[in-house]
Amino acid sequence: MKVVTGFEMQELDKFVINSLGISAEILMERAGLGVAENIIKYYPLEKYKKVLIICGPGNNGGDGMVCGRYLWDRGYEVKIIILCKKNKYKGEALVNLKILENLKLPLEEIEEISQFKNLLQSYSPDILVDAIFGTGLKRPVEGFFKEVINEMNNYKIKKEAKVVAVDIPSGICANTGQVLGIALKADLTVTFELPKIGQFFYPGKEYIGKLEVVPIGFPSKIIEEKGPKREYLDFNWAKKFFKPRKGYTHKGTFGHVLILAGSRGKSGAGILCALGALKGGAGLVTLTSTKELQKIYCSMIPEILTAGFKENEYGEVSYESLAEILEIAKNKSVLVIGPGLGLSEEMKKLFFELLFKLNIPLVIDADGLTLLSENPEILKSYSAPKVLTPHPGEAVRLLKVSKDEIMKDRLTYVKKLSEMTNSIIVLKGPHSIVYGIDGRCGISSIDEPGLSQGGQGDVLSGLIGAFIAQKYDPFIGTCLAVYLHGEAGRYLHQTLGPFGYTAKDVAETIPKILKEF
Repeated sequence: MKVVTGFEMQELDKFVINSLGISAEILMERAGLGVAENIIKYYPLEKYKKVLIICGPGNNGGDGMVCGRYLWDRGYEVKIIILCKKNKYKGEALVNLKILENLKLPLEEIEEISQFKNLLQSYSPDILVDAIFGTGLKRPVEGFFKEVINEMNNYKIKKEAKVVAVDIPSGICANTGQVLGIALKADLTVTFELPKIGQFFYPGKEYIGKLEVVPIGFPSKIIEEKGPKREYLDFNWAKKFFKPRKGYTHKGTFGHVLILAGSRGKSGAGILCALGALKGGAGLVTLTSTKELQKIYCSMIPEILTAGFKENEYGEVSYESLAEILEIAKNKSVLVIGPGLGLSEEMKKLFFELLFKLNIPLVIDADGLTLLSENPEILKSYSAPKVLTPHPGEAVRLLKVSKDEIMKDRLTYVKKLSEMTNSIIVLKGPHSIVYGIDGRCGISSIDEPGLSQGGQGDVLSGLIGAFIAQKYDPFIGTCLAVYLHGEAGRYLHQTLGPFGYTAKDVAETIPKILKEF
């Protein structure tokens, strides 16, 4: 399933209407019916009798009119208000306004907030249907419309009424999830054909409630052909791209992950990264660090190979080990570098020297990203595939912008970072984003707060390395790793509790998730 911006949805809409000849009236009919069917499903007539449909001046309002007609026909007591003059409506919205008038359904124009307040008080609806603004909203909500949305939010709290949003809650930017001045808090959002980016990104997600996606008649082949290269990373997507093992295989079939990680006080990072690579199915894993840590690693994970290098005064791998690292990197499938690596000037020198002299796929995480932030553009000259896995704080250092700016438009900034470094980027967080150098994009279906804990990123970087080592397309392999890591967190939430499970627990759960494929 693709995930779209408001503009992308409008372009698909235009193509379906203008090029395929599917009428706008048919699409609106199906949209309004889809909203009505979900209201009937979640809020049955036995408990919720009175519905107030609040229609804005555009096609979102027209969808609301269709919804009101179907609810009226199913026995709900329905009142429809329009927040403008009737002559504002055009096209298919006007057609549906005429139908309401022909049916003599209760219909009222409201242009003063006092009228709206009085109506709420006198009618006392059980359900408010928000059909004010759709996914095309770009500027902050002001004036009368802002007052109406505020009154609806207050009414919802005071009367414990249910709020259903048509396509997206009014006031939420479909492209970013930002609140445009004010937004309505919905209990249920019924969106059409494809989910919108703003329905997954905070703060918008907090206004969506339960999200239902209803088809309204777009041919799936047309969506695939004309839609964006942005996919929703859920079980169905992962099952499509996962490659089951069969036939004659051996450990060499599934690649060799090399990890350079760990330093004094950060030894766990290397262990967790190696666990991620093992549980992700790498045929061989070699964990390299200082000679002191090699002793620990050998005893903790007997399934891995290890190598130990000279330690500098900070407890990190010494720059003097450069030649040994380059030698051990020969014939490896991928290098995962950064977890717990250290941040001294000597380590920085070693890190950049490795970038100059290596030519194998890279996964750069944690301290590696902090070191890279001094000159991220240098990766443009590195010809092998590269994956960077920043959380927002690391993205701040790489992009040299504030965290607020990034969080207001995650999609734009993950694209910028990909273009700056010519790398695949995983911008971690709720509904992590994976962005590829060819414009492909994945939005994780997972929002699991229990994963907000030290060590989780180390497991993920090892997991990404494992899929690259197994010769997956680097973008697809990265997306699979992001999905599996998140799904393991969701599984542990359901079986152990909402938090308190560890990064090690997540790594050890990966095979259970793989079993479902």
